[in-house]
Amino acid sequence: MSDRMKNQADKNRKAAKELRNRGKDDAAQRLENRAAELESGRVTDQTDTVLSAWRWASGRR
Repeated sequence: MSDRMKNQADKNRKAAKELRNRGKDDAAQRLENRAAELESGRVTDQTDTVLSAWRWASGRR
């Protein structure tokens, strides 16, 4: 798991905690599920691939 994904999972968990404090349990559960999915390794980080393709397509190399 990349650092980006680990950081995003942490942010999702913090946001879920705040949503629970506001009584929004469904939204909090969705964020917690997404954090678990990011940490599971089933999701791959494609950020660098997408950025390089975009730079190539826009002429920035």
